[in-house]
Amino acid sequence: MTHPPAPSRRNADVAPTPPATRPTAFHTNAIGIGEIGVARHEGVLRTFVGSCIGLAIFDQRQRVAGLAHIMLPDSKGDLSQPGRYADTAIPEMMRLLRDAVGGLNLRLAAKMVGGAKMFAFQSGVTVGDQNVAAVERILQGLGIPVLARDCGGERGRRVSFDITNGEMRVETLGLPPAIL
Repeated sequence: MTHPPAPSRRNADVAPTPPATRPTAFHTNAIGIGEIGVARHEGVLRTFVGSCIGLAIFDQRQRVAGLAHIMLPDSKGDLSQPGRYADTAIPEMMRLLRDAVGGLNLRLAAKMVGGAKMFAFQSGVTVGDQNVAAVERILQGLGIPVLARDCGGERGRRVSFDITNGEMRVETLGLPPAIL
């Protein structure tokens, strides 16, 4: 009797995430709301954001990257889904990146997309504005440079990050695709 081949791990050749963090850290290319994906060597991580932030943190030298779909700026102590909040997603993604390289020294950089004002009735400082400010503040405090960003506006964006070359592709309705 022959058995079917094991599923390919082409897009993520890192060990599975421990069960305690399984809901936020998936080693796959599709990153949902409040999730974090991490991959090493090759693959493309993807998400779609509006007022949320698609944050890629990566080390091009080690060819490792994470993509978080950050929904809100502050967890207010809620640790049940760390990928959902800027103040918990960034430290969790850094932990997952360190685990993916077995503790090797990382030189991290970031690219970010999102923070749109999605509804015409919104005025003043929107959730998107708050998300952008929180992510920038946290990254600055950690000494992680933001190499590129596409934030604000009034439209959602489809985001993909290629681990191989460090490129972030941004597709916004009505605009030509951009490479960050």
